[in-house]
Amino acid sequence: MCGIVAYMGEKQAYPILINGLRRLEYRGYDSAGVALLREGDLNVYKCQGKVSDLEAHTMGKELGGTVGIGHTRWATHGPPNDVNAHPHQSTSGDLALIHNGIIENYAAIKEELLHRGHSFQSDTDTEVLVHLIDDIQRSEGVDLAEAVRLALNSVVGAYAIVVLDRKDPDVMVAARKSSPLVIGIGDGEHFLASDATPIVEHTKNVVYLEDGEIAVIDRRKGLKIRNIKNQVKTPFIQELEMHLETLEKGGYDHFMLKEIHEQPRSIRDSMRGRLNLAKGEVVLGGITDYEQKFVQAKRILIVGCGTSWHAGLVGEYLFEELARIPVEVEYASEFRYRNPVINEDDIVIAISQSGETADTLAAIELAKGKGATIIGICNVVGSSIARVTHAGSYTHAGPEIGVASTKAFTAQVTVLTLMALMIGQRKGTIAGSRFHRLLNELDAIPAKVEKVLQGEAQIKYIADIYKEASNALYLGRGYSFPVALEGALKLKEISYIHAEGYPAAEMKHGPIALIDEEMPVFVIATKGASYEKVVSNIQEVKARKGKIIAIVTEGDTVVDGLADHVIGIPDTADPLVPLLSVIPLQLISYHIAVMRGCNVDQPRNLAKSVTVE
Repeated sequence: MCGIVAYMGEKQAYPILINGLRRLEYRGYDSAGVALLREGDLNVYKCQGKVSDLEAHTMGKELGGTVGIGHTRWATHGPPNDVNAHPHQSTSGDLALIHNGIIENYAAIKEELLHRGHSFQSDTDTEVLVHLIDDIQRSEGVDLAEAVRLALNSVVGAYAIVVLDRKDPDVMVAARKSSPLVIGIGDGEHFLASDATPIVEHTKNVVYLEDGEIAVIDRRKGLKIRNIKNQVKTPFIQELEMHLETLEKGGYDHFMLKEIHEQPRSIRDSMRGRLNLAKGEVVLGGITDYEQKFVQAKRILIVGCGTSWHAGLVGEYLFEELARIPVEVEYASEFRYRNPVINEDDIVIAISQSGETADTLAAIELAKGKGATIIGICNVVGSSIARVTHAGSYTHAGPEIGVASTKAFTAQVTVLTLMALMIGQRKGTIAGSRFHRLLNELDAIPAKVEKVLQGEAQIKYIADIYKEASNALYLGRGYSFPVALEGALKLKEISYIHAEGYPAAEMKHGPIALIDEEMPVFVIATKGASYEKVVSNIQEVKARKGKIIAIVTEGDTVVDGLADHVIGIPDTADPLVPLLSVIPLQLISYHIAVMRGCNVDQPRNLAKSVTVE
């Protein structure tokens, strides 16, 4: 959701900014722009559309300069258009600013600035902030860094900002609160970005700004950090674990397809060093100090949004069955607003691929304020959730560029499975023989995912049959119900076909009214505790002429005789079925979207990381 990139050094800034904006396209956006400082001139170019449109817009224009900022905007205040695109400038034209986040009290500030003679060109909250900084700079006679600090003490909301001043071309000022910002440190040069993807090809050394921190990058003096209370902070330099090749498509047509096919490796990486078959144990080093808290917990609350919420639903089944701990799974966006009952002996597990999801971060702060223990599960090292939780586990899935999460889901479910197994063993709520059997089954999952992927040609054939559907229903029971929700979400996200996921038994409590010969119904009907019940649900659909696409255990002959299409997956234990059954549903959605001509990696209106409410 919005993307920031900035550069100061000896190289020409424009090529670095444009390449960085391309790296950030996966976050979702509707307009793009750059500002370049050169010999006292501040050149700003911006337009609605893609980064390629911005490149076309800048053809033949002055693009020189070794200092610059770039931005991709996802509209919040004001529609997508050229005027509302970033960067925004002060009335004088001296300042240019890019901003991720929302300034909640912008209207009151804007009214005051209007009374002080300022005029505004856009509908955005961001333009108000650059005018405020300019007003303070002029009225107080302070430099840019101090003007930014004073301005940020007056605003309410979330922000990651970078500001340039035409009068001081050797200084760049950045700040963050509740929106990520990372600084790359090179040899005589600095890079700034919303995440590390535009930086990794230039340097491995980075500083993650903390909430309330302001960074001043001076061409001669280097990087200095202080907070909005004017206290000096010492930068903590970390080494990026990301590799450039993970940000490329690697021969695949889309990042989403690449990431689907990466799941044998990403699941294995999520288990690496944690699952020890030889010793028959699970060790999650990130939560070792909180094992006893888990063992004594009366309740676990899991919070997340979208795909992470679906992973949390699988976690509910895992923890309740294997560790015998009551679990509640909450949408983070609702949890934060309903004054939930939270006790000091509760454990809250916060799940987020990016580690920057605004609603999940707000839920964490609420739960921390009530004294609960907060455990994070996220993919991005150094992200906000990794820093504000008491402990947690990285999924180690590698960068996920496609907006529709795929390998993030299976990695999150893998980590939740490891957690539940570890706590179940410590509590003695899972028999030793079953524990070891599940360890061996889990170790075999990557190879079984590989086998499912080998059936892609059949899945593509099925996708071609149903690519023109206007609605779809996804059904599952037990561990497969969250997978049904996830399958429906994937279809909605990237192909724009309306789809709903339901517990199979709930179908006859409403959705059955929708079923006719035009309705594809995807059913997860693997062998397990609810198998016979799901077969009955399939018969109910067939009686109403619905089209059945069933995910079954290999060798199933019963469902094969009822369904229009069957997709076989290898046999595995019930708690691990989601790691296999979700793969065909991801591929179905992908191929349908491609056949419909949709932008698979950047679906309309969506952002990869939702960093604002």
